[in-house]
Parts: sequence; C-alpha cells; structure tokens
Amino acid sequence: MTSETILYLILGGLAGGFINGFAGTGTALFALGFFLTVLEPKSAVAIVALMSALIGLQGLFVVRREIFANTARLMRFIVPGLIGVPIGISLLRYVDAGTLRLVVAGFLIFYGGYFGFRRALPRFDRRTPKTDATVGLAGGILGGLASLSGAPPAIWLSMRPWPKHETRAVLQPFNVVILSTTVAMLAWNGAFDAATWAAFAVALPAGLLAVQLGIFAFRRVSDDQFRRTLIILCLALGLGILARDLGLF
Repeated sequence: MTSETILYLILGGLAGGFINGFAGTGTALFALGFFLTVLEPKSAVAIVALMSALIGLQGLFVVRREIFANTARLMRFIVPGLIGVPIGISLLRYVDAGTLRLVVAGFLIFYGGYFGFRRALPRFDRRTPKTDATVGLAGGILGGLASLSGAPPAIWLSMRPWPKHETRAVLQPFNVVILSTTVAMLAWNGAFDAATWAAFAVALPAGLLAVQLGIFAFRRVSDDQFRRTLIILCLALGLGILARDLGLF
C-alpha cells in the first residue's frame, strides 16, 4: 500500500466520519470521492458501507432516548426499508442504475437548491404514517438498486419540523440498518478480500475520530440550522452523484 493510498483513505475516513457524526448520513457522498481514487469501485463501496454502519453506532448513542421514545415511528421507516433492499437488488436486471442515479440526482439538486437558500423551510406538522412507510420503502429500494438509501429519508425528514434529536433518531438508525444489510450482501458476494480489509483498517480509525468532531458540531446547532443543513446536504448529494456519473471524480 503506497503513501498516496494511505493519505486518500485517511482523508476519506475523516470526511465521511465528520458528516456521519453531524448529520447521521452522507458518509458515502463525502468519502467515496477519496476512496475511488485509489480503490476499485467494489472495494470502495464495501468499505464505505461497513464504515458507515460502524461509526453510525456512535451516533445512535447520542439519540438513544429519542429512539426508544419513538420506536413505533422508527419502525415505520425501517421495516419497509428492509423489504425494499431485496426488491432493489432484484430490479438491477431490469432498470439501468446509472439512469436512475441521474434522475435522483436531478431531484435532489432541484429540492436542495430551491429550499436550501429560502428563508421559510417546508413544514409537515401532521402525522403521516403511510408516507413514512413509503419513504422507508423507497430508501430500501434505492439502497439495493443504486446505493442511495439515504436520499429519500433525508429529503422527507428535512421537511418535518421535529427537534434535531428526533430527526436524527430516525435517520441514523435507518441508515445503520440498511447499510448493515448492504454489507452482509456485499460480503456474500465476496467484496471483502484481503486488500479491502487492509484499506478498511486504515480508513476506520480516521472515521472514528472524525465522527466525534461531527457529533460535537451537531450538539451546537439549533433545530432549524440542522434542518437547513439536511436540505443543503441533499443538494450536495445530488451534485456529488452527478459529478461521479459524469466522471468528474
């Protein structure tokens, strides 16, 4: 392993760990650009998925009270999401994942660009159990189909005027569960060879350190600032997907 490879792995771990600690999602967006520079795509995706699941456990501890206080609401997202993962994988033979990623990127860019810089944020105050379940299902399907499980819940939860801890108490465990399922499927398909484990061993300590910095920042923003950050993250996610698919990095 060269010094350049080690440097990119550490930078990816730091970037992905910080955004996971702050927002509970976005690890792949911030880490994959670094990892794909020095690793094969299959290894890079496997490392990001496993790292996201592991460092996300620290974020779960931060909102543990909110998770147990709203377990029924969380399950409305997770259960359909788990159903959606194998559906997404089965659709791979029928749907072009690249085209789908571009469509999702376009929607994320439109949504994030439109609402990210407006004074008034979108608000849905009422209970929406059917919509919650639909969003969870969509996240699971996109996770299996194009590794975009975080996009639908990030958009939907940014429109809910909940306290930031309640928002994170849905987004963080959803991502941990869906990504853990992804890791299991990648492992079944032989994604974790010796080189992948070696790269993971370099990136993980950086991620574990940076996630603490992200959690520190999370604790110091207001509820509205956190919602606005999620919306801007949607914009960044869309631009990142577009840039990767166009081969810009």
